[in-house]
Amino acid sequence: MLFQVRMDVHLPVDLPAEQGNQIKAVEKAYSQDLQRQGKWRHIWRITGQYSNISIFDVESNEELHNILQGLPLYPYMKIEVMALNRHPSSIREDDR
Repeated sequence: MLFQVRMDVHLPVDLPAEQGNQIKAVEKAYSQDLQRQGKWRHIWRITGQYSNISIFDVESNEELHNILQGLPLYPYMKIEVMALNRHPSSIREDDR
């Protein structure tokens, strides 16, 4: 199942820099592992914002939910999820 996920990060202004940097380092390792597994297919920054648009390829809604809740930055995120389905007019048979 393919999902488009928008993640907007809102770190507290009073979060100590060292703690923020540690959370970001763990988040990077977690997301890169999911990318290597093929579950986090694409990630793009949104220019001028601490936000991204990502494409996930997972087995179920529950798997995506668990992945997102596992993000170290999850407590500081606003997340929007959109399920994606192949369009009947698409000339492609895969997701390249």
